[in-house]
Amino acid sequence: MKKNYVLLVSALILLLISFTGCNQKNTEDKSLEKIREKGYFVVGLDDNFPPMGFRDKSGEIVGFDIDMAKEAAKRMGVEVKFKPVDWDGVILSLKKKDIDLIWNGLTVTEERKKQISFSKIYLSNRQIIIVNKDSNINSKDDLKGKIIGVQLGSSSEQALNSDKDLIETLKNVRKYSNNTEALLDLKAKRIDAVVIDEIVGRYYIAKRQDEYRILEENIGDESYAVGIKKEDVSFREELDRVLDEMKKDGTAAEISKKWFGEDIVIK
Repeated sequence: MKKNYVLLVSALILLLISFTGCNQKNTEDKSLEKIREKGYFVVGLDDNFPPMGFRDKSGEIVGFDIDMAKEAAKRMGVEVKFKPVDWDGVILSLKKKDIDLIWNGLTVTEERKKQISFSKIYLSNRQIIIVNKDSNINSKDDLKGKIIGVQLGSSSEQALNSDKDLIETLKNVRKYSNNTEALLDLKAKRIDAVVIDEIVGRYYIAKRQDEYRILEENIGDESYAVGIKKEDVSFREELDRVLDEMKKDGTAAEISKKWFGEDIVIK
């Protein structure tokens, strides 16, 4: 009798553990359900970050990541809304649930992984150094005693800070709210160089080849992915499924060719 009682108690404990685990999983999986009930998801972005996301002459937010997000939303059967935020506080905006995703050339870093989750990687990138066309700076060694500009809170700032050998030789690091301001200061020779995402930097230089040039040396490789709250597991899984689908059927390639002139999407 005692043996049967012990077995019964053990079975009940196992059933309770199983139920609790399923209940927790169901709670996690409600993120996608909530998005579908709401009928849209909100993308947080820096709206001055061409070609990933920026405002055209009419004031409309356009760009590579904008087109990717719109297509993903359509395939999920929902709408997408874009919310410009202060990039330095974009992760806080996500964690506070002011936005549902960060989709704007977001670099995957170990520090960010501690705070948020990421979709599958869809672009590779490097941190490059841009100088004026007539600058006598030709290598990282030539930056000794110079002033470098970076976007505040960006992966460019993180990459520069991690290059201890370089940063210790600089006169100063000037931080800007966006890359456009940094490049304008570079053109005006108020700073000597700008560290910037290669994809963004080359987009700028393609239109201003007589003003800027890129050094051969860079400050490291990196990857772009969509940022999402850690608890939004089912939403992230659905986003990954849709991104895979867009890559396989060539839609992502078409969007890439529109903005970069070639397919640079990571398969």
